[in-house]
Amino acid sequence: MKKIVLSALLIIILKPFAYAQENQPLKPWSENVTYWQYKGEPILLLGGSKTDHLFLADGLLAHLDEIHKIGGNYVRNTMSQREPVQMKPYLLKSDGTFDLDQWNTDYWSRFENMLKWTNERDIIVQIEVWDRFDYSREFWEISSWNPRLNINYTYEETGFDKTYAMHPSSDLQPFFHSISGMPMYNTKLDLIRKYQEAFVNKMLSYSLDYGNVLYCMNNETTTPLAWGQYWINFIKAKAAEKGTKVFVTDMFDDAHFGEKAVSTPAIFKDAENYQFADISQVNSRNFGDNHWRELEYLIKKVNEKYPRPSNHTKIYGGGYKSFGTGGLEDGIERFWRNILAGSASSRFHRPDSGNGLNERAQASIKATRLLESEIKLWEIEPQMQLLTEREPNEAYLAGKQGESYVLYFPYAGSVNLDLSNTTNSFQLKWISITEGRWLDREAEEIQGGSAVSIAAPFKGGWVAVITNTKK
Repeated sequence: MKKIVLSALLIIILKPFAYAQENQPLKPWSENVTYWQYKGEPILLLGGSKTDHLFLADGLLAHLDEIHKIGGNYVRNTMSQREPVQMKPYLLKSDGTFDLDQWNTDYWSRFENMLKWTNERDIIVQIEVWDRFDYSREFWEISSWNPRLNINYTYEETGFDKTYAMHPSSDLQPFFHSISGMPMYNTKLDLIRKYQEAFVNKMLSYSLDYGNVLYCMNNETTTPLAWGQYWINFIKAKAAEKGTKVFVTDMFDDAHFGEKAVSTPAIFKDAENYQFADISQVNSRNFGDNHWRELEYLIKKVNEKYPRPSNHTKIYGGGYKSFGTGGLEDGIERFWRNILAGSASSRFHRPDSGNGLNERAQASIKATRLLESEIKLWEIEPQMQLLTEREPNEAYLAGKQGESYVLYFPYAGSVNLDLSNTTNSFQLKWISITEGRWLDREAEEIQGGSAVSIAAPFKGGWVAVITNTKK
């Protein structure tokens, strides 16, 4: 009888604790703030999807199930305004114009469903509030914000032009200068800011109810910092009113310059506005060892004074675009370098500038989850100094010396791993990143005390998982 009563008491005591853990929102991990934790447990965020404006995609539920099934837990969701007129956030009237004072219920129902379904599957959503491409060139022609297409204001009242033909990186669209003090600001833009605030408030009326959401203000912005910081503080204030905590940042276009970036360094010294880093743009234009060098530099600078998670909501690779996507194989390489360099998230960009959720992407996500079953990525760090006899882009190493090592071969190859500083013995197992599975062969035994030659078993991408036999 006493045992039954004691068991009942334990259940009563532990149940609230378990419930509290189960409902903990996403936040930097208390034991290592360069990674995330969710529901009380540290997690590595991995993903890929068929589109960026995920909530507007048809067949979303099945797509989320597909992502979840392979071990994906991270999606990008731009609050897109590029879609056809029926998919805008505002009411479309019978005469073909929009009323910005009334909402398109389908747009927002889809958004709410996306939040609900990702939450149910423990998938983290990184929202991008504004995307400069939505308001220039051909997309301005179909934008509900274009005075020609709404009943709420005119070109004269706003100062908007009828066309914005330049690439949005030129930052000539006053839509992104509606904050007092910005270079193109004028009082006419106060009207636009009123509608911008209403849009963000509407978004937050859904998203603040969920603990699986991150907020990034812009997609690869070249606009002055004041624009993103206004919305950062706007969102933080609304969250505080609701009694909840959010994590916010901005994504700067020039991260691909690495050490030569001008805007991205704002993240390094300002942890109040940039509570995590999104350095996705390093995954364009950079290849091989150069990508690794710039990536390592950025992560080091993010963590130098105010350590925080470093995210990659998009990894380019495919289409051989002029802005340096390279091919599909380049996307796979960047994904693995990101992981070994200490990134908190890695997500493949959508086709045709990324792998999306194709077979290669799925195999890499599966392979990473297999790797995690042996070695947690937050337990290791880059150890490239331990590799010798290495050709450019031949292999990459992260590890905890004397305990465990992860050796990544993008294609094939052979390198020497310096184990002279330990007398421990190790076992080596191989994961095929082409197929996302363990190689079907017995684990190899490796003895510390000297440099050891390690060769990939076949052509193709491979990960050597090297663990202390006494662990």
